[in-house]
Amino acid sequence: MSTAPASPAPSASPRPVPMSSWGRRTRTPHLVTRPAFLDDATAQVATPATAPVAPLLARGLGRSYGDVCLNTDGRLLITDRLDRIQWLDVEAGVVRAEAGLSLDRLLRVIVPRGLFLPVTPGTKFVTLGGAVANDVHGKNHETAGTFGSHVLRLGLVRSTGEALTLSRDENAALFAATIGGLGLTGFIAWVELRLVPIRSALLETETLAVRDLDDFFRIAEASAEWPFTVAWVDCFAPARELGRGLFMRSRWAETGGLSAHRAARGPAMPELPSFVLNSLTLRAFNALYRRRPHALGRRTQHYDPAFYPLDALSGWNRLYGRRGFYQHQSAVPAAVAPDTVRRLLETTAAQRQGSFLAVLKRLGGVSSPGVLSFPIEGATLALDFPDKGERTRRLMLALAEQATAAGGRLYPAKDAVMSPEIFRAGFPRWREVEAWRDPAFSSDFWRRVTGDAA
Repeated sequence: MSTAPASPAPSASPRPVPMSSWGRRTRTPHLVTRPAFLDDATAQVATPATAPVAPLLARGLGRSYGDVCLNTDGRLLITDRLDRIQWLDVEAGVVRAEAGLSLDRLLRVIVPRGLFLPVTPGTKFVTLGGAVANDVHGKNHETAGTFGSHVLRLGLVRSTGEALTLSRDENAALFAATIGGLGLTGFIAWVELRLVPIRSALLETETLAVRDLDDFFRIAEASAEWPFTVAWVDCFAPARELGRGLFMRSRWAETGGLSAHRAARGPAMPELPSFVLNSLTLRAFNALYRRRPHALGRRTQHYDPAFYPLDALSGWNRLYGRRGFYQHQSAVPAAVAPDTVRRLLETTAAQRQGSFLAVLKRLGGVSSPGVLSFPIEGATLALDFPDKGERTRRLMLALAEQATAAGGRLYPAKDAVMSPEIFRAGFPRWREVEAWRDPAFSSDFWRRVTGDAA
C-alpha cells in the first residue's frame, strides 16, 4: 500500500508533471524534480540572478488540502527522498534530520527508544519540513502548543545559495517567518526537534457522549488531566442537540511496551462515484458512528489508531470522488467560541451539506514562535465537504466570513477559498513573511491571498 501520493521519478532537470493537493480538486502542471541528496537540492534551489526562471516551491508528501503545496506552471521540488536522520540523542531527547523525513518513519525509530513527537497532526504521513512550514498542531495544543514551539534549529537554503542556521537566537526574525511560513522563505533542509519521553506506546483513552455544544465545552473544561482531547460532531443533529457527538480524551499509559506501529500494508481506497456521498448516506454514517457498539467508555489503545485513525485507510481522500473535497477549518477566540461554532454548524445544517469528518477541539494559549501560525486560544472546527460545485463554494465562503467576523482565522494548510481580505484580517502580520520571502519562492496560495499587495 502506498502511504503517500505518487511522486515523479528522480530527475536532474525539471519536467512537466500534473500535480494536485490532498483535496484533489484541481490538477495542474508543474516542473518537478525529486532530488536524492541535499547537495542536489541546494544546487536546484540556487537561482542565478541573471537567468529568469519560474518560481520555486518545496513540497513533501502533499497532505495539504488546498493550494499551499501547489505552484502551477512553476518549479516543484519534491523532498520525500531527503529523509535521513543526521543524529539522534536519546538521552537528551533531540533529533536532527533532513526535512523530507516523514513522521511515519521517525516514529518507527524513536518509539522503541522511549521517545515521541511533542506535537503531531492527525496523520503521520507528513514530512518534518511540512510540519514546520504549516506549524501543525494536534490534540494536545492546550498544553504543548504547535510543532514550531518545539523546533530548536532549522537549516534554510536561500535562492542565493546561502545556507543559514535559524533559531530563536540566530537569525531569529527569519526563524519566526519560517515557522508557519508555508515554505516561502527558502528551502528547509533540516530540522532539529526536541522530543518527549514516553514509558509506553499505549494510551489510556476515554470516550464520552456529548449531548450538545454546551456539553462539549463543559466536558472540555473538566478534562485538564487529559492532555489529548478532541470531539467528533454529528452535523445532522436536530437544532436542540446541535453539537452532539463523541468526546475523546487520552493520556500516556505508564506500562505496555514500546512497540512502534507497523508499516502500512493493503490495498488503496477505491475512488467512489461522486453521488455516493450525499445527505442521506452522510446522515446514515453519522448515526452509525455515534451509536456503534463499545464506542463509549475507557480502554487502552496503541498510539497509532488513537492519533492516526484515517491512516488505516490508504488514499482516504478518494472517498470523495473524482471532484475531490473542500475542508473548512477555522480557529475562533475563546470568548465567542460557543456562539461562533453554533453559527457555523447551523449554516452547514441549513445548506444540507453535512460532513462526516467534523472535528471540534479547544485550543490553548501557548504561543508559537511562528508569525503565521494558525491556532489562537479558543476553539477550532474542521468540516469536510465533497465538492458539489458552486453550491459548496458558496458554503465555504459563508463559513469563512462568519469565522472572520468573529475575530477568527482560517487554516492555510486546509484552505482553498479565502479571499485576500479574509486572509489579511486573520493574519495581520502577513507582511512580515512577505518581507522575508525568498524572491524565487511562491505558491498558488500566496499568489491568491496576497495578490498585487505582495
